[in-house]
Amino acid sequence: PRFALRRILRLRVEGCLIGGGERGRERGMRTRRGLCYPRPQWAVEEEEEEEESRSRKRRRWLLVGGDDSVPGMAAENPAGDRPDFFDGLPDDLVVSILCKLSASAASPSDLVSVLITCKRLHGLGTNPLVLSKASAKSLAIRAKNWSESTDRFFKRCADAGNLEARYILGMIRFYCLQDRASGASLMAQAAMGSHAAALYSLAVIQFNGSGGSKGDKDLRAGVALCARAAFLGHIDALRELGHCLQDGYGVRRNVAEGRRFLVQANARELAAVLSASSAPPSAWHHHHRHLLASGCSLLSDFGCSLPAPEAHPANRFMVQWFASNGTGGGSGDEGLRLCSHRGCGRPETRRQEFRRCSVCGAVNYCSRACQALHWKLAHKAECAPTERWLDAGGAGEAVVMD
Repeated sequence: PRFALRRILRLRVEGCLIGGGERGRERGMRTRRGLCYPRPQWAVEEEEEEEESRSRKRRRWLLVGGDDSVPGMAAENPAGDRPDFFDGLPDDLVVSILCKLSASAASPSDLVSVLITCKRLHGLGTNPLVLSKASAKSLAIRAKNWSESTDRFFKRCADAGNLEARYILGMIRFYCLQDRASGASLMAQAAMGSHAAALYSLAVIQFNGSGGSKGDKDLRAGVALCARAAFLGHIDALRELGHCLQDGYGVRRNVAEGRRFLVQANARELAAVLSASSAPPSAWHHHHRHLLASGCSLLSDFGCSLPAPEAHPANRFMVQWFASNGTGGGSGDEGLRLCSHRGCGRPETRRQEFRRCSVCGAVNYCSRACQALHWKLAHKAECAPTERWLDAGGAGEAVVMD
């Protein structure tokens, strides 16, 4: 009997090893001699439930921000199985967030850094709705970074209805790239959308006949464009309109009304500077009392103590462009001058287009507004009479200083 019992046990063990295969080896239990026999079904089910419980705990750990560095946790759930909450966000919500970002961006890098994050953000970031909301600061490109791809990006923003992109691209094409028709068309599109800077730039073009001959000047159209830009709050347009009324330039002369517009322009300039510099309101009252005590009816002397207003990104681009490329633009035109007001950046499109200072003849301006700003900021201390400037420089128009 003992021999028979041993034989039966040996046959059962051999049958388990042969018939069970790998599954039998995995789930079997071994004796001291290495013999394997199957585990009970209840033990197998209990082990499977335990594994499922550990998997659920791992998912909850990731949802609450668990750390993969915890021993034993990262091996149970590989990184590729993690839930991506960004992919679950609807496109409308992401586009709405990107619209607010593009409208409040303080520099181009704020928008570009989002576009290069991933493929989905790049696709949604170039949505026409997002491009139409891009602010002027987010489009403040440097002249050295200008390229064909940048031109295409600005064109996409302009086609999406972005007025700032239309104005900036229009100024670059009209003055820097010398594509007069396309540049004027883009600025006109921005002006039709009540873009104040575009209206004023078109007024300067009309006053000077820029892009054409001297006979292409249209003073009445320039005054009308200035009036519209001034109504929208453009300070330089309001100052230009005041000088036009004082001088009877393109409009019937009205000295009192012109002086009133000049006072408003300087007052708005002061308010803009104080709000930008977070100066206390007492500064306004101090200067206002000083103004009344001096008996000055205009605020031109008061503006001398103010810093130069921040230039528009389009003007900064032109200043950088012509500082590195010159005013000829490779067209062979020589003797073209830049506006002496350093924050303007506008160049002449033909010789003797801008008007000279009637006293010294050493400076020239694209508009009376630039002349007034430069006079208060710098030229008032530099201007000195020169008797022979006409013989040396030709017959340019003179600008009368205040």
